[in-house]
Amino acid sequence: MGSSCGRVCSKWGSPLRRLAGFSRLLSTAALAPQICVVGSGPAGFYTAQHLLKHHRLARVDIYEKLPVPFGLVRFGVAPDHPEVKNVINTFTQTAHSDRCSYYGNVTIGKDVTVKELQLAYHAVVLSYGAEDNRILGIPGENLSGVYSARAFVGWYNGLPENRDLKPDLSSETAVVLGQGNVALDVARVLLSPLDILGKTDITEGSLAAIACSKVKRVWLVGRRGPLQVAFTIKELREMINLPGTRPLLDPADFTGLGDVIKDVPRPRKRLTELMVKSALEKPGEKEAGRWASATKEWGLKFRRSPLELLPAADGKQARGIRMAVTRLEGSGESARAVPTGEVEEFECGLILSSIGYRSLPLDSSIPFDPKLGIIPNSLGRVQGAPGLYCSGWVKRGPTGVIITTMNDSFDTAQAVLEDLQTGVLNLSNSKEGFKSVRSILHSRGVHPVTFSDWEKIDAAEVARGKLAGKPREKMVDPQEMLQLISH
Repeated sequence: MGSSCGRVCSKWGSPLRRLAGFSRLLSTAALAPQICVVGSGPAGFYTAQHLLKHHRLARVDIYEKLPVPFGLVRFGVAPDHPEVKNVINTFTQTAHSDRCSYYGNVTIGKDVTVKELQLAYHAVVLSYGAEDNRILGIPGENLSGVYSARAFVGWYNGLPENRDLKPDLSSETAVVLGQGNVALDVARVLLSPLDILGKTDITEGSLAAIACSKVKRVWLVGRRGPLQVAFTIKELREMINLPGTRPLLDPADFTGLGDVIKDVPRPRKRLTELMVKSALEKPGEKEAGRWASATKEWGLKFRRSPLELLPAADGKQARGIRMAVTRLEGSGESARAVPTGEVEEFECGLILSSIGYRSLPLDSSIPFDPKLGIIPNSLGRVQGAPGLYCSGWVKRGPTGVIITTMNDSFDTAQAVLEDLQTGVLNLSNSKEGFKSVRSILHSRGVHPVTFSDWEKIDAAEVARGKLAGKPREKMVDPQEMLQLISH
C-alpha cells in the first residue's frame, strides 16, 4: 500500500507543486507595488534605489521631462567637479534593475497628469526639484546684463532651456549677489584659465564665449558678514588657489574674528580661519609670487543689500548697482541684516543673482505652499493626498548637498514602505503602471525615451568629447538627442 501511494504521489506530486507555485506567482503579481517617481535627479534616483533595495517585488518607473536623466548632477554640478558626478554610476546601476524603468521626454502635468499617474500606480513620488530661481524683486532686474545664477549655470552646463542665453561678458567687473557655493561656482567658471575649463564637460558654446570674455574681476556680495557666508571650505580653498587670480579680502572685515569663532561649530570655525588667514596673514613666497603675477581677481563684499540695478544711458543695459549698507542685529546663523541708511553705488556691467532656487507647482491638483516653495508634507507624505509623496528640494526647499538629498529621499522611500506594510496603500487594487500610461502617451503623440536610448546619447557625447580632449561634449538641443535615437 505504502509503495503504491508513493508511486501515485510521485506521479502527481510535481504538477500539484507546479499548480501551487503558479497560484503563488499570481498572488505575488497582485502584491507587487507599482510605484512611479517624477524627476530623475538625485532625489528621484535615491528614492527609487531605496524602494528597490528594501522591497523585493516593487516596480519603480522614473519619469523625466528631458530626454536625458540625472537632473542637477548633469546640469548643476560645476564642470570642474567631476568627482561629484560619480553618483551617476550608482544611479545607472539602479536604472539597470529589471524592476526599474526610465521614461524621459515626458512632461508630467502636460503629457500626463498626476491624477492619471495615481490611477496607474499604487504610489506616486514627486521628486522634480526646483526648476526656477528666487527673484530679487528690485527695479532693474530685467536689464540686459542681469542674469540669474541658475540660468548662467544652466547655460555653461548645457541645460536645453538656457542654451541660447548669450550672456554679455564684455564688462571687466562682474557682481554675484549671494555668497553660497553656486555663487563661487559662477565666479570660478568666469575666472578659470581656459586650459582648465577646456578639459571639463563645459559646453562648446559657453567655452567659446568665456574665451572672449573681458571679465577680470568678480565681487561676491552678501547682506550679512563673514560669519554668515553659505559657501563651504572646499569651494573657498579652490577660489584662493585658482591659477591666475588673487583674492581681494578687506582686513577690516576679518580683524578680531579669531576670538569670536572659538565656540562656533568646527566646519564654520575652519572656514572662517581660512578667510582670516587669507585676509590678515602675509602670503607665503609661492603664494605671493602667484598673486603678484595674477591678471584676474575676486573678492567678498559684506553687509551690502541690493536696492536697484542701474541702467546705462540707453535705459536697456545694466551699468551698476545701488546697495544699502547694512549692520547686523544678533549673532551667528540667526543674525539679521538691517539697513543703516547709508547707500553706495557700484559700477559693473554683469550682474548675477545667486540668492537661491525655487520649486514650482507641477499640477493644480497637488497641494503647494507658494511662500515656502514646497509641497506641504509630513515625512514625505503629501498632506491631504493619500498615495502621493515627495522627496528632495520640492519636499524640504532648495538646501543642502547631494548627501542631504540622499538621506531625505531614503526617508520618503521608507514612508512609502511603511504605508505598504501597514496597508495604507492597498495592493489588492491591481494597477497597470506604465502599461496604462503608455496608451495615454501614445494617444497624445508623446514618445518616451528609455534608459538604453539615453545610453546611445551618452556614448555619442563621450565620443565627441574624446575628439576635443574632454570627458564629453554635451548635446544641448533635445531635438538633436531625439534624432540620434530616431524618435
